[in-house]
Amino acid sequence: MGAVRNILRWLVPLGLAYGIVLALIQVGVINNYLFATMMTICINIILATSLNLVVGFTGQLALGHAGFMAIGAYTCAIITMRVDGIVGFVLGVLAGAVLAAVVGFLIGLPVLRLRGDYLAIATLGMAEIIRVFINNMGITNGAAGLSGIPRHVDWNWMFFFLALTLVFLWHYIRSAHGRRAIAVREDEIAAEAIGIDTTRVKVQTFTIAAFFAGIGGGLYASYFYVLQPSQFGFLKSIDILVIVVLGGLGSMSGSIIAAIVLAVLSTFLAQFTDLRMIIYSLLLVLIMIFRPGGIMGSREVSLGILGKVFGERKDPAAMVAPPIVKQDDEEVPSDEEVK
Repeated sequence: MGAVRNILRWLVPLGLAYGIVLALIQVGVINNYLFATMMTICINIILATSLNLVVGFTGQLALGHAGFMAIGAYTCAIITMRVDGIVGFVLGVLAGAVLAAVVGFLIGLPVLRLRGDYLAIATLGMAEIIRVFINNMGITNGAAGLSGIPRHVDWNWMFFFLALTLVFLWHYIRSAHGRRAIAVREDEIAAEAIGIDTTRVKVQTFTIAAFFAGIGGGLYASYFYVLQPSQFGFLKSIDILVIVVLGGLGSMSGSIIAAIVLAVLSTFLAQFTDLRMIIYSLLLVLIMIFRPGGIMGSREVSLGILGKVFGERKDPAAMVAPPIVKQDDEEVPSDEEVK
């Protein structure tokens, strides 16, 4: 009964979202421009929620997400250009995700032993190495990039991979693995003291994040059908990090909301070509001044009636009992009084 309730808890809101968007597409309310914006939002949600697993829930500052996205994008593009059709597309997306995860695992083993600024610099260097490597490979066509990539991504495929990402990450965070990751974020030394292999936890979350970044890259390549190494530079990693920080570290709902807000904001500012980046940066600064914890902080959006019907679970960080702090003027009861 609990498993069925949990499935319905996800199936109902996801089904409603899928049906509403599909209906709007069929009646022509969502035109090609809005559809391209919506595809960008979905890809950014996949990238931001996966990065939030590392930065927000595990507490590791990583700046190399664009590198894993590039691996997924180029792998998917190369495979689909040689194996056309849906089989080639699915194979390309999965191969890109797996290759990104393997690279993330191999890089994470030595790199994730670092902390703080050192980790950020190391992951940034890793992403630049991947970009330069792609820029000098013959199979990727070097700096000229790839064009004419077969387009297979429509709303059905995009929604499938988006839902897969959100459902998997949500359940992972609320599993025992997710609670270990949160313990590492809260106090790495204390987590080691209670027997948690912190290096294993960090490498595991880093690998999972790289896997879904590869999926995001594959979807990007298949929809926009043009790739260049310059698209996956330092600024792309910063763009994804901005979404995570703006939405709230440790909040999947915040990453989703921030991806939508920033996409709408960029679309609105497109008419102000000369002042676009100035206004965009100023608005971000104001938001972080008046809302330093992000839009959602570490909270998640409540499902309201659906949560009550299907048994909404609490945030895993709230499952940990708060420590009992003894005040200076508090009298400690004796053993006889306790008995």
